[in-house]
Amino acid sequence: MGNAELLTADDVQLMQGLAQRITATRPDLVNGDTSYGELAWNWGKGHAAYGAGWFRRLWFSGDELVAWGWAQLPHQVRRRDGTVKDVTGASLAHQVHPGHAGLVDEVIDWYDTTAAGLERTALPGTADEFGLRRWAAHGYVPDPGSLGDTGSWTQLNERDLADVAPPVLPAGFRFRTAAETGPEAVVQAHVDAWPASAYTVEAYQDLRRTAGYRGDLHVLVEAPDGTMAASAIMWFDEVNKTVEFEPVGTHPGHRRLGLARAMLLHAMGRAREAGATHATVACLGAPGHPQARGLYYSVGFRELSRDAPLVKTAG
Repeated sequence: MGNAELLTADDVQLMQGLAQRITATRPDLVNGDTSYGELAWNWGKGHAAYGAGWFRRLWFSGDELVAWGWAQLPHQVRRRDGTVKDVTGASLAHQVHPGHAGLVDEVIDWYDTTAAGLERTALPGTADEFGLRRWAAHGYVPDPGSLGDTGSWTQLNERDLADVAPPVLPAGFRFRTAAETGPEAVVQAHVDAWPASAYTVEAYQDLRRTAGYRGDLHVLVEAPDGTMAASAIMWFDEVNKTVEFEPVGTHPGHRRLGLARAMLLHAMGRAREAGATHATVACLGAPGHPQARGLYYSVGFRELSRDAPLVKTAG
């Protein structure tokens, strides 16, 4: 596997630091897999179950991280609903500082070596014109399985927090925080929103140890019967004074009540009180997935960046 080592929590913190530096100067180069909050969320929710198949390489200039690649190799996803999904290909998240753009060729070569013989997917951003040319030169092409009207590509959205409307909840509902409700309620709220999720209390404990997590910025909506009807985590990047929502979900029995909209507005108000001036959130971008995008646009978010999913056949 040449230069492939397992991804550690310390690595993730270094990667978050690179995301912060790029966010400060070229936020359009940050996509859904490489943002400060998404790195923490992906690490925390999956490390316990899938970390044995996560390999990485880091590139430094002096003591400063300037590029990284995170390859996820074939594995089985065992969901809480009892279903099992076989992931037979490899996928890559990566980030290269624009001041060291030429390193993308080394990232690609490392990935091709690490995932040799497998179908390989990668997620550069559409704003990375140089990187896209280099991926094409290495034989990667647009991934038809991720594109199209119902494709799985994502867009990252942003808004400032200068003027946040007051939230309005239905009678009997109230806002809570993870710091108040405890791990079991937090995990149940997530699983209720995504029944196929493999999320566990163990994964949540990993999540709490990542940089940027704060229990007071992990917000929930409690229903009159005590059910946690909606939840959202905000990851606070104090360097850039920005928060990122990931994930956001609502219990299927409490949808179409305006809970998610109220929760987002409430959460942004809390973020502003904590010192944030800016917020981001990712969603599926294809036309066939309008629900989340419509929700986020309704509270003032607009597109900042989007994925350009690529694939290379096995060989």
